[in-house]
Amino acid sequence: MGETVESRSLDRIVIRDLLVRGIVGINPEERRDRQDVLVNVTMWADTRLAAASDDIGDAVNYRTIAKAMIAHIESSQPRLVERLAADLAAICFAQDARLQAVEVSVEKPGALRFARSVGVVIYRQRGDPAV
Repeated sequence: MGETVESRSLDRIVIRDLLVRGIVGINPEERRDRQDVLVNVTMWADTRLAAASDDIGDAVNYRTIAKAMIAHIESSQPRLVERLAADLAAICFAQDARLQAVEVSVEKPGALRFARSVGVVIYRQRGDPAV
């Protein structure tokens, strides 16, 4: 079995609890009314150069990545959270070539009766066929 990014000595950059309103779902009201979408992202990259230089140019700019994800959630209208998660993973890779892997969690708070939220978590490595 091949080595995974998690087994290497890469650092993790996290965006936690990014709450955005968007259209996601298959039911008529979900296609009409914006709803909360909760996103968590973990990105694997080597941050040693940024730590040594203390220069934003050497760092993964998580603000730029978050802005791109927000814009996508607000403008796209996927039917499935699986699609939105895959889109967000692709956005992360497109924003910064230093990212080696990403884990994206997309949840819809209150979408399922008696549950705080429902969602999906995906893990993608750069170069995966789906990326």
